[in-house]
Amino acid sequence: MENKLPKIIVICGPTASGKTALSLALAKKYQGEIISADSRQVYQEMDIGTAKEPGEWVQGKYLVQKIPHYLIDISSPKGNFSAAEFMNKAKGSIKNILKNNKNVFIVGGTGLYLDSLINNYAIPKVATNLVLRKSLEEKNLEDLKKILKKLDPETYNKIDLKNKRRLSRALEVVSQTGESFSKMQKKGKKLYKVLYIGIAVSREVLYDRINKRVELQIQAGLVEEVEKLAHKYGWDLIAMSGIGYRQFRDYLAGKISLAMAIEQLKKDTRNYAKRQLTWFKRNKAIRWVESRTEADQLVNNF
Repeated sequence: MENKLPKIIVICGPTASGKTALSLALAKKYQGEIISADSRQVYQEMDIGTAKEPGEWVQGKYLVQKIPHYLIDISSPKGNFSAAEFMNKAKGSIKNILKNNKNVFIVGGTGLYLDSLINNYAIPKVATNLVLRKSLEEKNLEDLKKILKKLDPETYNKIDLKNKRRLSRALEVVSQTGESFSKMQKKGKKLYKVLYIGIAVSREVLYDRINKRVELQIQAGLVEEVEKLAHKYGWDLIAMSGIGYRQFRDYLAGKISLAMAIEQLKKDTRNYAKRQLTWFKRNKAIRWVESRTEADQLVNNF
């Protein structure tokens, strides 16, 4: 039955591993279109801090080097884009790409998004409780962790404890249903035949790339982007709690130096990359490659 399923190609890896360059090269060669699986690049106005590849909107499509990209630049920073939304929109994009006889490349480092789509998770549809959500948003990370550990220890032992949005979502689910957030993420019927490619980069090279990319982001105007967003939206938005933004809050408040903020961003990004690698290493279906040639051969065979 699996041979009759539509084929999709997933390119994953930690931040700064080279996913964008590889996916563009392969999409050009194999008549592909790209769906972004990045939980931060969905937000409009957040460009430099999310390392969003420069592109342009043409007839409703976000084009990067003439390659159509989906699920980039689609949500206001005031929104709360979820894994369930990603799943639904990604399925629609896959259908449209295949209908146009193009190949599907799903590219990104948000492991939960990729797992949700590939495993067709039955993500719980819990109605938004604005009072509860506001209450959770007002709590700091440590408070959320303590509450989750008490209410849902199973999820506490599995979830990314540094991701405030995920913690809040897990608490919304358990508070309103009485069921563990982890138990409610059940695999569904397989929808696609998947080639899963992971980009293997040594820790030393990866960290060097991260540090250099942060320096380039600063030169490109990252601080100005953060300041503009903070002035327009404030700091309470979930989008503003992400890497690339929260690190400059104390600097803009005059509490730390710019150099300290930059070093914190480098450190947090390196730690994030480490967590991404831990997540992806659990997936035994991933074919790890060290070169574009290896990836090209896998795609060609697939």
